[in-house]
Amino acid sequence: MEFGIFVQGHVPNTRVEREGDQAEHNALMKEAELIRVADQNNFKYAWITEHHFLTEYSHLSASDAYLGYCAAQTERIHLGSGIFSFNPHKDHPGRIAERVAMLDHLTEGRFEFGTGRGAGSREVTGWDIASTDDTRAIWDEVIREIPKMWRDEEYAYQGEYFNLPFPGDKIPTRNILPKPYSKPHPPMWVAAGNPPTFEKAARMGLGVLAFTTRAVPDMAPLIATYKDNVGKAEPVGAFANDNVMVTIGLVCMEDGEAARKMAANMGINYLQSLVYHYHDTIPVPEGAPVWPEPVSEPTREEVEFRIDQGYILCGDPDEITEQLRRMENVGIDQLVFGVPCDLPWDVAAESLRLFGDEVIPKFDTEPTHRTTRQREAAAARIAGAS
Repeated sequence: MEFGIFVQGHVPNTRVEREGDQAEHNALMKEAELIRVADQNNFKYAWITEHHFLTEYSHLSASDAYLGYCAAQTERIHLGSGIFSFNPHKDHPGRIAERVAMLDHLTEGRFEFGTGRGAGSREVTGWDIASTDDTRAIWDEVIREIPKMWRDEEYAYQGEYFNLPFPGDKIPTRNILPKPYSKPHPPMWVAAGNPPTFEKAARMGLGVLAFTTRAVPDMAPLIATYKDNVGKAEPVGAFANDNVMVTIGLVCMEDGEAARKMAANMGINYLQSLVYHYHDTIPVPEGAPVWPEPVSEPTREEVEFRIDQGYILCGDPDEITEQLRRMENVGIDQLVFGVPCDLPWDVAAESLRLFGDEVIPKFDTEPTHRTTRQREAAAARIAGAS
């Protein structure tokens, strides 16, 4: 099992009350600092989200610029887009291909290309797409073309959705540059949350980014569906990225009881309320408050329930090691922690250091990233066949 973090420029009102007009800037810069901490403490991946118009929840909109900044600040950790959405009103697919290849160069092969349809109607309709339902056909069309842009020196295309908002227009024959630094190209991923998408991702040879509200044990059937199908993949790219990433919470401290108290007071339910408010494709639990009334923060007993059910790793390093042991048979390839909710910055950083130093070496003994091994094997096969 490999490990990572994800950041999103979370700016809750509690931070604004404490930090004033510096709260937004602090969130963006401090989260970049957490990526540096992860890079130095055995984490292999950092995923950078991209959201638009989602006050408090996420102010990290220009993720390509942020990824470039983080590339210059890190050495080993792989940096991923979590996610680049395919919306031709916002980003022409050719520009996405260029950005991915450029980030692949800037990271010298450490970039992970995460894709998806977008988070919810507030974002999607903000870019002049009528409905989240319309994004499926757009994604299906674009995902197959990106690898061709990287491969072909003479590329041209005309499709149904590719050139919105000007249907009927086409990309004339052009050489889209730069070509990727890594061979044959960066690993490709897609955000997924339900069984059909897990199977679809597997058959297309895409890794799964499970940004989900499910408990880890509940992921086992979905992961099994993916693993049952990825061996039969007809990859849209040059190789299958056999990988399932799952996200949960983390508070690792020397004092396990202090970690539980911190988890009960870090705004985790407020963040969840924002998820239900903005991500309207995610089912809201029956009886949950309707925004702007947030879900009340968890009690000490509720934190313990979340630990037992696998929603969060929380405690001292020995406790968290045992919690992780109970998750090993689920089949997760990469476990990623959303940071920092509303943890104090120093606590968030120390949590990552402690987990990275004392827990990760017990579970991840392979020095090379899983995606790198798969990509290099594919490059060798292609070279051998030529």
